[in-house]
Amino acid sequence: MAKKKGATGRYLHNPVADRLTPIYPLDLSRIRTIDDMVRAMGQTAFTARQIGDAADVFEAMARDKDCFVVLTLSGALTVGKMGLVFCDLVESGIVNAIVSTGALMAHGLVEATGRSHFRYDAAKMDDRELFVAGYNRVYDSLEPELNLDHVEEVMQHILDGWDAREAVSSWKINRRIGEYLLRKAKGRGILKSCAAKNVPVFVPAFTDSELGIDFALHQRVRKKAGRPALRFDPFEDFEQFATTMLATKRMGIFTIGGGVPRNWAQQFGVYAELLARRGYKKLPLKRYNYGVRVCPEPVNWGGLSGSTYTEAVSWGKFVPPEEGGRLAEVLDDATVALPLIVGAVLERIGYLKPGRRKG
Repeated sequence: MAKKKGATGRYLHNPVADRLTPIYPLDLSRIRTIDDMVRAMGQTAFTARQIGDAADVFEAMARDKDCFVVLTLSGALTVGKMGLVFCDLVESGIVNAIVSTGALMAHGLVEATGRSHFRYDAAKMDDRELFVAGYNRVYDSLEPELNLDHVEEVMQHILDGWDAREAVSSWKINRRIGEYLLRKAKGRGILKSCAAKNVPVFVPAFTDSELGIDFALHQRVRKKAGRPALRFDPFEDFEQFATTMLATKRMGIFTIGGGVPRNWAQQFGVYAELLARRGYKKLPLKRYNYGVRVCPEPVNWGGLSGSTYTEAVSWGKFVPPEEGGRLAEVLDDATVALPLIVGAVLERIGYLKPGRRKG
């Protein structure tokens, strides 16, 4: 390092000689595409740089042909109108499996069948009046109860034809919903895209959702009709996911939010290690080689949603950067960061071209 002793006794380094990376002003006059914007943001500071760095890691994940990519989703992101972004991730071939909340899939089913969500106007709408009118508020948006009644109709149709001898699990239900949408729905939807691309969708907290409520209602319909009840087995999801992940060469995870979907997907590495330690299988460590996380939750609350990837390294869930792991974290609202990161990477791999329109 080049050193020059100053008047205070400090050795003042030359940043060029020290090979430090410069940062640059964001020049909007040079921006033409989403990727232009994200690359420029990556050369700035604060959250903008986090988004730029995350796009670079996600690009590496997407281009790694030996990498199996898991997308984990929490929050009301389909009500937040991010559903088509998820469709693009699946249809482009980047995402190979999804772990999600059930609510997100239910609201996505609403979208896929052509129904809408609506703006909430705080100046004109009272929550008590919304309840009476059948409008469920999700922050600044409304989900009409009529939409959820339609979700129930779809679920009852699917479950009515279920053979009681076959155990039910979330990935099986989501696959059948997707197949139903392929036959019936004109528009795009996350479960429809997943069925078309053979991407499994797991909902580990299935009963915590509209879909879970509809399953419970269907059990009562069966009982009333004298039909045998269906058996829901969450460990079918667990073993299906584990079997899939055990067959991978490398693994990547793209996490939006946190909560149960994130932990359920990440704990596979712990399960694989225990299988080896207990002598059930001869396995190498199975850890995620890539990780990109978008979540505004701060780490100091101590919850999983805010925990860092370096914390997860200590649990054996991620390959540490010192051993080649590539990790990036963005502390931001997903409705802001997600379209930027995904749009930039889809442009880089040639799937999304400026001006291209999808049906």
